[in-house]
Amino acid sequence: MKTIGMLLIVIGLVGVGWGGFTYVKDRDTAHLGPVSVTVEQRDRVSIPPLAGVAALFVGGLLLFRSRHRGLVR
Repeated sequence: MKTIGMLLIVIGLVGVGWGGFTYVKDRDTAHLGPVSVTVEQRDRVSIPPLAGVAALFVGGLLLFRSRHRGLVR
């Protein structure tokens, strides 16, 4: 539960702070003798601010619950 909570908090911070993330994907590669040409495609994954806040809340709740469950036992 702690790991999932921390992961949700990180995703929530990325969603609230940056609005998403960008990644690069190699699309086509052409080998012309000793020369190699690669076309890269940049894609963006957007995280809505409301989803980021919800992920922060749920992640914090999971961390809080896992912390207090350990104290009760």
